[in-house]
Amino acid sequence: MTLFRSKLAALSVLIALSGAASAETLLIERVQETANAALPARGMTMAQVEAKYGAPSERMDPRGGQKRQWPTINRWVYPAFTVYFEKSRVIDAVANQASADEIGPKPPIN
Repeated sequence: MTLFRSKLAALSVLIALSGAASAETLLIERVQETANAALPARGMTMAQVEAKYGAPSERMDPRGGQKRQWPTINRWVYPAFTVYFEKSRVIDAVANQASADEIGPKPPIN
């Protein structure tokens, strides 16, 4: 009977833990669900991004460029994603957090 109780207790703990883990939404899961079709493609120019997605809600101050081997990186923030440019070309686009309980990237360092 003791073996049954210990197995039952272990099963209860596993069920409790799985319920807590499933309540959180991972940013990567949401991105995979929506596919990357909505994000700007690598190599697009700033003009192409603005023509396709409109003006960004925020154009963050450029970073880098202090040395020749450190290119200037520009960041444009849209409601659903942030686009990173090296000079005037897209090098990456990442989805923003949809809600406060979504686990995703840390906010940018200003």
